[in-house]
Amino acid sequence: MAMEYTEEQLNNFDKATLVQLFLVQQSQLQDIDQKLQLLLEQVAVLNNNRFGKSSEKLDTENQICFMEVDGNIVFFNEAEAVASLNEYADEDETKPRGRKTKGKREKDIRGLPVNPVEHKMSEEELIAEFGEDGWYELEDEIYRRYSFTTMKVEIEEHHVGVYKSKKDNHFKKAEHPAYLLRNSLVSPSLLAGVWNAKYVNAVPLYRQEREFARYGLEISRREMAHWTILCTERYLSLIYDCMHKKLYEYHVLQADETPVRVTKENRTEGSKHFMWVYRTGKMYEDRPIILYDYQPSRNLSHPKKFLKDFRGICVTDGYQVYHTLEAEREDLTIAGCWAHSRRYFDEALKALPKARRNDSLAYLALKQIQAIYREEKKFAEESAAKRLKHRQVIIKPMVDGYFAWVKENLPKVPAKGKTHKGLSYCINQEKYLRVFLEDGEVPIDNNAAEQSIRGFCIGKKNWVMIDTIAGAESSAIIYSIAETAKANNLKPYDYFEYLLSEIPNHMDDKDLNFLEDLLPWSEKLPDHCRKPKPASKR
Repeated sequence: MAMEYTEEQLNNFDKATLVQLFLVQQSQLQDIDQKLQLLLEQVAVLNNNRFGKSSEKLDTENQICFMEVDGNIVFFNEAEAVASLNEYADEDETKPRGRKTKGKREKDIRGLPVNPVEHKMSEEELIAEFGEDGWYELEDEIYRRYSFTTMKVEIEEHHVGVYKSKKDNHFKKAEHPAYLLRNSLVSPSLLAGVWNAKYVNAVPLYRQEREFARYGLEISRREMAHWTILCTERYLSLIYDCMHKKLYEYHVLQADETPVRVTKENRTEGSKHFMWVYRTGKMYEDRPIILYDYQPSRNLSHPKKFLKDFRGICVTDGYQVYHTLEAEREDLTIAGCWAHSRRYFDEALKALPKARRNDSLAYLALKQIQAIYREEKKFAEESAAKRLKHRQVIIKPMVDGYFAWVKENLPKVPAKGKTHKGLSYCINQEKYLRVFLEDGEVPIDNNAAEQSIRGFCIGKKNWVMIDTIAGAESSAIIYSIAETAKANNLKPYDYFEYLLSEIPNHMDDKDLNFLEDLLPWSEKLPDHCRKPKPASKR
């Protein structure tokens, strides 16, 4: 607590004492001001997280500039940079409604099956209207409407012929589809519908139970969970394991993780469980693979086990366990995420009044990162070799200039603030943030992995928790197949149904070669599993 002095006491102090007292109080005021600014920043960040836009975009009309000095590309100084930039603004502006594109309707319905429905006048009606032989028929008037069928459930009763030899006790049954679960009413179409609703459209089982009840079906959430766990372990796990092996064939992977609640596990209450996601690198457009992996914690052992046979580069968000894993292995390299490097600056900027944003270091940091992204985007569609050359010639000097600027300005900002955290993060992650400069197949950020786990995050907001470990493990497998199916332009429902129809027929096979024809990118998949291509790509 600060000391209080009376006017009489201050008058009795000598000059040296008064100077010392003033300096102490000045230091205290500076400390209070820094704490106040930090508190205001935290309040602004909380308010923005609750009520504001989530966009981290800056205006792109005026980008930060570069100039060449002594053969090196460097950033303009701060004053020049600020003078050349517009006021910070989000790009999420309302765009004027454009005109309807001619032929859009035809493109929208192209590829959909057409069921002709005829409307004709009877001969009696024609005679009454035109008289005997008083008409001839013109070309039909045609109009189109979407036809939508709500949920329809029927009992499919299979009558299997059974035959016996007259000579001996030899029996033979007619060929028939293999059942999913013996003595169960579940079918591939029903279970595919349950999975599509929950794992694609985020409809919890209890809501599906209610919907079934509206149609007179007594299918409980417990029964659906039972079907899910058994059929996942028995059938879909084969596809999952196959894709896991295929994942190791790629040079670049991306990884992320998110917490999940699992209620029935013998662990300390409040401990977190995690759903990890691993996917092929963003640059690989053919045969993308997205795999979820449920684990009861976030420790090193989980990625260590999952990536044990992977040799290459893994892009992450800066989580320390990946760096520890890299230190243990010579055949694994961890790359950093530039999107994460900018988030502290974005939060700092949104916490500032608009009048002060252009003068802030957070603004300058964001603009420099934006400029790096702009250059990276220019070669997004090029080959890895061309992209690497562009990175080495153009982007690397920009990155060098950025890190020099960061190290120069770190001492200038108050500790514990968002800007300080952002600058410190960049310095601590510099080694990993530079990896993309050395390999054209490495993406600049980990956004693809975050997008791949988004479906799970949306789903858990609805169903909140997973009941059992077996349920969590089954969910990881089903989410993996759903997300990989979507990434390969398949329709998840149709793909689920096809897998559940085909895999049971191969359970007695001595090898698993049949799985190759069932993978999401297989050319042998039926056409009805594939999402219709946009008209522009036909």
